[in-house]
Amino acid sequence: MRPVIPYVTAALLFGLGVYGVLRRRNAVLVLMAVELMLNAVNLVLITADTTVRATLPQSGQVFALFVIVLAAAEIGVGLAIVLQFYRLRASVAVDEVPLTEGPELEATAHSTEAATSGTGTHGEADR
Repeated sequence: MRPVIPYVTAALLFGLGVYGVLRRRNAVLVLMAVELMLNAVNLVLITADTTVRATLPQSGQVFALFVIVLAAAEIGVGLAIVLQFYRLRASVAVDEVPLTEGPELEATAHSTEAATSGTGTHGEADR
């Protein structure tokens, strides 16, 4: 078997996955693109295992199994995050994800304002 064909196929799959991650706005499609990249890595590991006999037998297949387990965990966590974001915002567009602000920051800002204004019951008790 010529190892060039699987390596070129893996490079094309990985390139398609990178393109999908960089160009897609839908979070589910971004996760699918990441899966394409992980499958390309699996193809490279299996091809390297069959063409190059290492000192450890079946080492490429074992690494590919670890990548499959990692991909399953990534999809589980990724889809949970996407579903929660959809429940909050009714959209799964990656561009609409707020990266700088959050509800925790707003809550602490309001509690800091109330504490510095001195209008609480503790201020009256001290007088």
